[in-house]
Amino acid sequence: MSALKKLSLGILIFLISVPATAEEKTDFDGIRKAVVQIKVYSQAINPYSPWTTDGVRAGSGTGFLIGNKRILTNAHVVSNAKFIQVQRYDQTEWYRVKILFIAHDCDLAILEAEDGTFYKDSRDLELGGIPELNSPLIVVGYPIGGNKVSVTRGIVSRKEQSEYSHSSVDSHLVLQVDAAINPGNSGGPAIQGDKAVGVAFQVATKGENIGYLIPTNVIRHFLTDIEDGSYDGYVELGISFLNSFNTSLRKAKGIPDGLEGVFVTRILPHGSADGYLKEGDYLTEIDGSPIGRNGTTTLDKDARVDFTENVDNKHAGDKIRFKVFREGKFMDISFEAKRMPDFDFMRNRYDAPYDYAMIGGLLFQEMSQDLLATWSRAGNTSGGSQFLYRYKYFIPDGINRSKKADVVLYRKLAHPVNSSSDYFLNLVIESVNGSPVNSLADLKSALAKAKDRYLRLKFLDVELPLILDRSEAEAADKQIRSTYGLE
Repeated sequence: MSALKKLSLGILIFLISVPATAEEKTDFDGIRKAVVQIKVYSQAINPYSPWTTDGVRAGSGTGFLIGNKRILTNAHVVSNAKFIQVQRYDQTEWYRVKILFIAHDCDLAILEAEDGTFYKDSRDLELGGIPELNSPLIVVGYPIGGNKVSVTRGIVSRKEQSEYSHSSVDSHLVLQVDAAINPGNSGGPAIQGDKAVGVAFQVATKGENIGYLIPTNVIRHFLTDIEDGSYDGYVELGISFLNSFNTSLRKAKGIPDGLEGVFVTRILPHGSADGYLKEGDYLTEIDGSPIGRNGTTTLDKDARVDFTENVDNKHAGDKIRFKVFREGKFMDISFEAKRMPDFDFMRNRYDAPYDYAMIGGLLFQEMSQDLLATWSRAGNTSGGSQFLYRYKYFIPDGINRSKKADVVLYRKLAHPVNSSSDYFLNLVIESVNGSPVNSLADLKSALAKAKDRYLRLKFLDVELPLILDRSEAEAADKQIRSTYGLE
């Protein structure tokens, strides 16, 4: 997704030219040596027709130098990129760059110019801390496709955890600012003094002049993660919890008066807490920080945030320590933080092809956020309730304990051999000739091994299977691949 599209979601945004004082202008002369304009040509694979690609799209964004020739920017600026170039304010030549690391779950990426002359007379920006509320900052970038550095001024108006729209499922700490952020600003630095205190990355779809920054604790988490040469991603605690405002519930559970904390309501399979915490546990502290009855801990003097922010700052293998009130007793429980790959299907996907299977013109994929979005845009509601329910509750209902993924019949390429299959569209396939399907690999294996005259495709919650003549279906596939351009 291009920066242009991402930031076009904002409304009523105004670009402000800032007349700098003499002292500020001197500082800005140094700062802008670190700021980079990014030009991107991207091309995404179509999830509905995964053998095709969408058209090439041109976009632009911003980045800045952070040392060791590294250019920091947003992941959404360079996702699905085919060709990327960068240029600084005093340069006339565009330089090609390569992506060293990209992290879609926190919307950050590291680029490096292939030609070392790009870095001549450049400057690196040092990362600062998390700024105070109501403190001023400037956002530097190349908005609206212009080729001149632009500066907007604002203040930090809120600190909170919020969803990062690039992945659609991950939430991390953000800084809300009232500085104007426009298409092209994405990836640009927010500056306090001479340090970068955030990366501009998205705007509010409601309200006026509300922009968001990725704070430096998230940036440092990303930079620490890639020190070993690969990006692993964020860990997940893997629980649901309930506040403890209800006094009757507190009494029923025997919670001592005045004891702050929250109730664990669900343990998600394969999460960090799986096997350590229990439903009904009362969590009172995390890593020594008291948890309020609303589920928050103190971030700094300005803000309280969900206690899960403590987990968000950890890496796989780090210890998570809780003080728990369980069955009338206090106890200390610790366990290792770990990733939950089970959540990957709920993220928007970039830079990778979509695997699929076809038999008799019937197309199957593992359920994913991209497939759901495409399905919604197409207005295809057949089998919708099952699709939506399984997508939302695949992990909370513990289905992921017994299967890797739901495989969906999401589309048919019309042919006489599949003329009676509409009823089964957007349903989850359960088995093929009695062989359970718990992943796309299972489906491919079952189809490859089938020797019976008929293929019996059993779908979830449907008593009667879809029957195909195997030989006719396989023969039809050859015609369909040629007719619909799959070859």
